[in-house]
Amino acid sequence: MDGETEDVLDAVGPRLRALRRDRGITLADLAATTGVSESTLSRLESGQRRATLELLLPLARTYDVPLDDLVGAPRTGDPRIHLKPIRRFGMVFVPLSRRPGGTQAFKMIIPARPKPLEPTLQTHEGFEWLYVLNGRLRLVLGERDLTLPPGEAAEFDTSLPHWLGSADGGVVELLILFGLQGMRAHVRAAPHRSSHGGIQR
Repeated sequence: MDGETEDVLDAVGPRLRALRRDRGITLADLAATTGVSESTLSRLESGQRRATLELLLPLARTYDVPLDDLVGAPRTGDPRIHLKPIRRFGMVFVPLSRRPGGTQAFKMIIPARPKPLEPTLQTHEGFEWLYVLNGRLRLVLGERDLTLPPGEAAEFDTSLPHWLGSADGGVVELLILFGLQGMRAHVRAAPHRSSHGGIQR
């Protein structure tokens, strides 16, 4: 992890504590609203727990602020769009939207590796829609193991165990829309649905 990223992450905890106190919200109230445990929130604010997207997204929704305001990263270009890359889980996320409390848009880049990683499934609240721009994406959804080439899309409830990675070790670029539980991408022209269910071509 580079020094700039370390500095940004180190500043997240104090910023979250100051924001909560400024809003007059207790840790117990925040835990009840976000679904994140009080102990995790306390460790996050004290710097004992590293910030992750899964932790920051519900906080951004609760405080009704853009995600990049929580990490305090400088804004560039169009003030409505923040293009400062965020590195998480060995991948790069480029925020493409500044819509607090609503659907968050990211460009996600999975770097090339000599050997593809083994899946580590995770779950969290929300709904995700993705579209592969370049490379071959390996998408594990529960017991399904799928490979999506460029031009393919998928949507799924993130409470289902899932994992994203490179299918062949090469770079993968994709667009991701992440929304609240129950929110879905609305398509006016209904796409053809394959036998895979949520996968659209």
